[in-house]
Parts: sequence; structure tokens; C-alpha cells
Amino acid sequence: MSTNQASFVRASMIEASPAPSLESGVVSWLRKNLFATPKDTALTIISLLVLAWLVPPAIQWLFIDAAWSGGGRGVCATLSQGGSQPEGWSGACWAFVNAKFAQFLFGRYPLDERWRPALVGILFVLLLVPMLIPRIPYKGLNALLLLVALPILSAILLPGGWFGLTYVETPLWGGLMVTLVLSFVGIAVSLPLGILLALGRRSNMPVIKMLCTVFIEVIRGVPLITVLFMASVMLPLFLPQGVTFDKFLRALIGVSLFASAYMAEVVRGGLQAIPKGQYEGADSLGLSFWQKMGFIVLPQALKLVIPGIVNTFIGLFKDTSLVSIIGMFDLLGIVRLNFSDTNWATAVTPLTGLIFAGFVFWLFCFGMSRYSGFMERLLDRSQR
Repeated sequence: MSTNQASFVRASMIEASPAPSLESGVVSWLRKNLFATPKDTALTIISLLVLAWLVPPAIQWLFIDAAWSGGGRGVCATLSQGGSQPEGWSGACWAFVNAKFAQFLFGRYPLDERWRPALVGILFVLLLVPMLIPRIPYKGLNALLLLVALPILSAILLPGGWFGLTYVETPLWGGLMVTLVLSFVGIAVSLPLGILLALGRRSNMPVIKMLCTVFIEVIRGVPLITVLFMASVMLPLFLPQGVTFDKFLRALIGVSLFASAYMAEVVRGGLQAIPKGQYEGADSLGLSFWQKMGFIVLPQALKLVIPGIVNTFIGLFKDTSLVSIIGMFDLLGIVRLNFSDTNWATAVTPLTGLIFAGFVFWLFCFGMSRYSGFMERLLDRSQR
């Protein structure tokens, strides 16, 4: 008896075929994200029309017709305004930003001493970047240098008066330097202090709970301007005669305490989201209160509230502009201060300066937002 191999049985695997054009590539992405339904199609068309109406004039004003170089207001003013531009001209005055760029970074910090804040900024970037990359080793040493060594070095270099360095008064500080110093100190102080306040508000000890609750509710019940005003104007009235604090130090303390109160409520929300079984499991292992919080509860709670934490950081970064109420000039303050310079007094100078300041703020806030999303995806093990 002979056997014949069936003709319809393949002797080898068939090669994989490419996906249909409508299921992959640009066409598929457009169909799923922009034209999935008639409503999506209508909104997409309206959005494209709005962009076509707004974007070309904005590009024309910001880049094509802009004045990029030159000295003095003449490069950003028309002939009738005493400048060199033709009548009807309107464009961004980037020459103003270029001329004032160093002042936007350091404020009125002495020219010969600007290497000091520049050195602090370079060290900050060199220590922060590896701290933000998860897989780089020696995180403990990195954190020690960033959170301990760098602040000490900055306290020596920026004001001076030590080791032969010229003393620079804090009223001369300004620009992006002030914004970053306030933000970094506020973030570094508000997170651990906010955690302690959140734990204190959930404490079973009545005195601790009452003190933390009163602090949080009082600080959250007033605007930051009020806190800064109290720290700058009212605080010296309660100090003994002859005792005073630097105005910039008062701003640092006020901003840090204000951010801590908001951070405490964010962390408290994360603590309330942890199931009761996690607390009971830690207690059954015989862990102390701090071991339970440090190893079991807080890691889970902080992971849940990463968006809220970063949102508080972003709000703190933008709120640094309010230090102008006490005579300090952050980035926005120093930009606005230069509007009064008669050498650059034109119709387009203020708008250009505000656009530049807004872009810098957006750049930092967007970076924090994107890094927050990265950390959420990295720590979200429930989807793995």
C-alpha cells in the first residue's frame, strides 16, 4: 500500500506579509487619531483652519520680519519712530534679547564676578543630569553632592565674602539665577518637609496632628504674596532690635514653607490611597513606624502622586515671579525692568521680552512634565 503526500500540505512556512496600508503607517495614525468619527473630522478641519490662520503671521512676526542684531532702539523702530525700519514694519526685537541676555541670566550681578554663578550652574547641570537617569550607578553619592555639597558651595560662591571672594549683596542678584535658586531650594525643602507634615497630620498624637493641621491650613489659606510680604516686611518687626535676616533668605524660607503646605496635602492623598492591608502587613512583620513608612507605605504612596508632586513643583517654579513684591528680580522681573531702558524703548520691545520669558518658563515646566511622565511609565509595574 502506497501513501501519497497531499498536495495542499505546505513543506515550509509562508513568509510574513506586510500589514494592510490602512492598518499601519501614517494613514492608519491619521484615521485613528484625527478622522475616526465625523466629529473628529470636523474638529480636525477646524483646528487646521485656525492654525493656518494663526501660525503663518506668527512665524512672519517672530522670525522673518524680526530684527536679530544691532545696537539701540533704532533697529526695532520705524523711520517715523526714529529708527531704521520701513514704515509699517512690525517684528520681534530679538536684538534687545541678545543685548540684555547676560542680564537676563544674572541680573545686576557684577560683571567680573559672574563666573561664580556660571560655575554653580554648570555644576548643577552636571550633578542633576545623572541624578535623573535611572540606571546610572552611585546614586547615593550623586544625591549627597547635589543636595548637600552643592548648596554649601553655592552659599560660599554666590554671596562671596569668604576665601577672598568679593561680597555681592543679594539685591544685585536677579534673572534666571534667582528663579533657579528659589525653585531648587523650594523643591529640595518642600518635598521632605511636606512628607513630614502629611505624616504628622495623620498621626495619632493630638498635639502633633493639631500643629501640622494648623500650619497646613493657615499657609494654604493665604496667597504666596501674603507669605512673602510677611516674611519680608512683618517678620523684622517681631525680631529683637539689631537682629535681621537677608531679604533673599526670607524669600527662600517663605517660598519653601508655602510649597511644603501644598506638598503635604498631595502626599496625604497618596497615603490615604494605600490599602489598609499594607499597614497591617507591615505591623505583622514587627516593623517600627519609620520602617513601615520608609519601606512599605511611602514608596507606594509617592508613586501614586507623582503627577501631583510635579504639578506642585511646576507651580512653585512659576510662582517665583512673585518675589518682585519684595524687591527681588527673577527672570520675568529683570525682563520687565529693562523695558524702562530708553535705549531700547520701542513698541515691540515689551512683547518680545515677555515672549522670551514665557518661552524660558515653558521650557523648564515642559521638561518637568515630560520627566514626570517618564517616571510614571517606569514605575508603573501593573501594566507589565
